[in-house]
Amino acid sequence: MSCITPQPSKATEGEAPAAKKGCCAPSAEARQGVTEEHSALRSGTDPRDRMIAMQGGTFLMGTDYADAFPEDGEGPVREVTLDPFWIDRYPVTNELFSRFVEETGYRTEAERFGWSFVFWAHIPKERFYDLVVDTVAAAPWWCKVPGANWRNPEGPGSAIKSRDNHPVVHVSWNDALSFCEWSGQRLPTEAEWEYAARGGLVQKLYPWGDKLRPDGEHRCNIWQGEFPRHDTGDDGYTGTCPVDAFPPNGYGLYSTTGNTWEWCADWFSTDFHLTGSRVNPKGPEGGENKVMKGGSFLCHKSYCNRYRVAARSSNTPDSSTSHMSFRCARDS
Repeated sequence: MSCITPQPSKATEGEAPAAKKGCCAPSAEARQGVTEEHSALRSGTDPRDRMIAMQGGTFLMGTDYADAFPEDGEGPVREVTLDPFWIDRYPVTNELFSRFVEETGYRTEAERFGWSFVFWAHIPKERFYDLVVDTVAAAPWWCKVPGANWRNPEGPGSAIKSRDNHPVVHVSWNDALSFCEWSGQRLPTEAEWEYAARGGLVQKLYPWGDKLRPDGEHRCNIWQGEFPRHDTGDDGYTGTCPVDAFPPNGYGLYSTTGNTWEWCADWFSTDFHLTGSRVNPKGPEGGENKVMKGGSFLCHKSYCNRYRVAARSSNTPDSSTSHMSFRCARDS
């Protein structure tokens, strides 16, 4: 089952959003403890201090998993070869994004448009009708909230003061690109992201293997309970969590499953990979949506089973929500 993706237009951003099939993330077409050791790696002046060197080589990308979404272009499994590259150990955090904004004065698209999408359970019940101006008819859990942005993730009155080490959210693909220009990095290609997220394992569902909860242990931040009504928070979180809240994969990358969706460089296509290059693939030359990988804290097997390494989704480059973020890469 896929999720519903509304796409309001910038030209008509005050109107009710129209529904579009997608994965958990509404899109705009016209518009919680961390160690000192990890903090140093995440916020060092040189981006390479936050990054891990990937050797590259040939790996098996995609999946033929029976419960995958073939309509998303997850399969078939194919050999892909990559040159060496570097990739961030963590998603970009609020702390690091704050530094970028302080040095450049950058304003995100959500700030310029004046609103972003927030998941309904994260809006204070007593203020719901004051903060929410619209909801998506086919997916009412997505609420249009004026004033929601990376500094105010749940809208006016919310803040990130205690979330320095959480992934920054309400950032569009365009925002992520601007950050990369400042940091001297780039966004990873989908192939690079998947290679790194697999952590050296071959054709496993998750960065740690095929079992979601080995020995009953939570390994990522996703939804537990009945979506979208009740998240039990059995994994310790009902929204974003610190980027190092769960163990890293075999390559030392954190938070590649769940927590927040992550933007990739590629334009999204469900079939380009069938005939496109399998050596350093970069996706089609153009399109409407950009690739997102990794799933988020809203993913649940009953509705959006896209927290698997090979799963993929997409959104327009100007879209922003409370569960979308990014990490950076660079050439070796």
